[in-house]
Amino acid sequence: MRLYAMAVYLFLYIPIGIILLFSFSAGRSASQFEGFSLQWYGKALSNPFVMDALSTSFTVAVISAGIAGIFGTMAALALQSMRGRMRLFFDALIYIAVMVPGIVIGIATLIALVTVFGWLNPLLAAIWPEGQVPPQMSMGYGSLIAAHTLFSMALVIIIVRARIAGMDRSLTEASSDLYATPFGTFRQITLPMIFPGILAGVLLSFTFSFDDFIIAFFVAGSETTLPIYVFSSIRRGVTPEINAIGSMVLIVSLSLLIVAQLILQRGRTPRS
Repeated sequence: MRLYAMAVYLFLYIPIGIILLFSFSAGRSASQFEGFSLQWYGKALSNPFVMDALSTSFTVAVISAGIAGIFGTMAALALQSMRGRMRLFFDALIYIAVMVPGIVIGIATLIALVTVFGWLNPLLAAIWPEGQVPPQMSMGYGSLIAAHTLFSMALVIIIVRARIAGMDRSLTEASSDLYATPFGTFRQITLPMIFPGILAGVLLSFTFSFDDFIIAFFVAGSETTLPIYVFSSIRRGVTPEINAIGSMVLIVSLSLLIVAQLILQRGRTPRS
């Protein structure tokens, strides 16, 4: 079993190690190591198309993670107080959102947005003052943020609810016994206790949004995120520059995942 587990891990991580290694190659071949060099990292960071795609991905990831953190926390607090079949129903919806393949979410989001835009654009044109050009709803930053927020909210809800389940209920009960208002109890007791879970959920949401290709491919419109740029570039062939971009994205993603895991571990308190 140990040999089997080792073989599985090697199968998973050796290709990643090869990408990291060849990103430092001095040659122009993506499959041959011709000496150590950082030139491809410099070229990637000086490429205006890469930086534009990076800016788009970063902006969308920050905004969607922030919105998912706020509304995901609100939903987790509301669902925690629910009981019975209604709670089971919403639990199923949350886990389905995580388990459904990304391509299904991307197609469904695309169809929903096209339908909504097809209904809103004629309405805006009808009510807009004459002589002025009405705005046109279309794919772009808004659709990217909306799609990533809806997907990331499920992650935040799951993480925050796990944190809420591990809370010491006696603290909130003692706060109520001391005549604290519900908002005061939330601000001084509940929020500090669940904040590690919220922060971890936001970091995971940022990572998933920043790395997402499938959903973004359907709803990005004219915008280009970094994964879309990489996909478009490798269709012309893999270069050491692509290896460098992939390595930087990998390092950032792993760092955020490790930080999120450390926050969750340090934020855990034993249940009474």
